[in-house]
Formats: sequence, C-alpha cells, structure tokens
Amino acid sequence: MITVEKLKELGCNTEEGLGRCFGDESFYLSLVPGAFEKERYENLDRLIKEGNMGDAFEEAHAMKGVLANLSITPLFDVVSEITELLRAKAETDYSPLIEKMWEVYTPFGEML
Repeated sequence: MITVEKLKELGCNTEEGLGRCFGDESFYLSLVPGAFEKERYENLDRLIKEGNMGDAFEEAHAMKGVLANLSITPLFDVVSEITELLRAKAETDYSPLIEKMWEVYTPFGEML
C-alpha cells in the first residue's frame, strides 16, 4: 500500500508533491500509482534497446513530467538523466542508466 510515509522513506519530497495537490493527501495518493505504471518503464527500456531514440525521448519526457509533478525524486533523477541524454541525441550506452532505473523503480513497484 502506498502511503506518504513510505514515499518519504524512499526519498520522495512529499511536501512538495502534496503542495502541488493543494495539500490533499488522498488526491495526491490517487495520482501516485500512475507514476509507477510498469508498462511505461518497460516501454522506455524496449525503445532504447531497439534504438528508437525519438520515441524513447517522448516516453522518457512524459515520465519525467509525471515524476516531477508528484516529486518522486529518486525516479525523477534517473529518468531526467535519460531524458536529457535522449534530448541531446547522445550516442552512449544507456544500459547502466536503464539498470539504475529498474533498481530505483523496484521498491516503488513493490508498493502497488
């Protein structure tokens, strides 16, 4: 079960996220599961592995926005790094960042 306390323990800036939701904890918590939709992370992983960097950028950018708005800081940090490399069309090995993304994602995904 997702709680503000668990999110805080995992490094999220829940005060900031709640502020964007006018302090309405139930509203905030109703939005949070959308940030952990596993299919989106799997899709980003797949798109990068396929070399489809344009679509990967679009996916990462959308994920970054959701994570930023909810202040899911640990995932925001890694997805933001991926997004900015994709934006710059960096020819790099993304696998360490994808691996890090999954490592950071795991404790969040386990809350669902």
